[in-house]
This record gives sequence, C-alpha cells and structure tokens, in this order.
Amino acid sequence: MTIRPKIGKWLAGCGLVLALTAAGLSQQPSGQGTPGHGSSSPQTPPSLSPISPGDTGISPEIQQDQAKLRNADRQKQLVNDTQKLLVLAQELKLDVDKSNKDTLSLDVIRKADEIEKLAHSVKEKMKGN
Repeated sequence: MTIRPKIGKWLAGCGLVLALTAAGLSQQPSGQGTPGHGSSSPQTPPSLSPISPGDTGISPEIQQDQAKLRNADRQKQLVNDTQKLLVLAQELKLDVDKSNKDTLSLDVIRKADEIEKLAHSVKEKMKGN
C-alpha cells in the first residue's frame, strides 16, 4: 500500500474543510447580534460571558458591545487560521508532488499532523467553543 493515495484523499478532505470554512465565514453577517439579543445569541457561547446579565451593574448595551468584540476577535482568528491552513495545505501538496512512491519525508508527515490540528481548531472556533 502506498502513501500517495492516502495523502490524496487527505488533501481532498482538507480542501473540503477549507471550502466549508470559507462558506461559513462568508455567511456571517457583519453586525452580529441585534438589540435585545446580547450574550444569549447562538453566536456567543455562554462560556465566554462568566457573569449573567442580572448579576452585575453592566448595562445590556455594554454586554452586547462586549459580545460583538468577542465575535469580531473570533472572526479574525478564524480568518488567520484558515489562511495558515491554506498555506500549509499548498506546501504539503508541493512536498508530496516532489516525493515518489517509495519515499515520504518526516517533514511531510509533520506538516500533515499540523494541518489536522489546525483544521480541528478552526472547526471548534466555528462552533463557538
């Protein structure tokens, strides 16, 4: 059994993750959260707001602004991580194209592991965890 077909399938899977990530990023509205939907919106996980609205003197508008800032930060992280993912996948493809059926470097395997971890991280951030 050769490694090349497995890596080809793996690269196809990475392409799918990148496509889904790009689709998910393009579907997010720029003004996330509407009035009255502060930290209880589905895009803001409860784990990010440790204090419930009734426990503090912070106004709902400030809480909503904080939720927007958290969402904007998460969006920036997603954009940066997907860019890294794209670059790594392209580098991996070049490395695999340079190899032959009998040789596969440890660098290629490490890069594939790094892509896998980064793709998992992107997926978790998209879920809002």
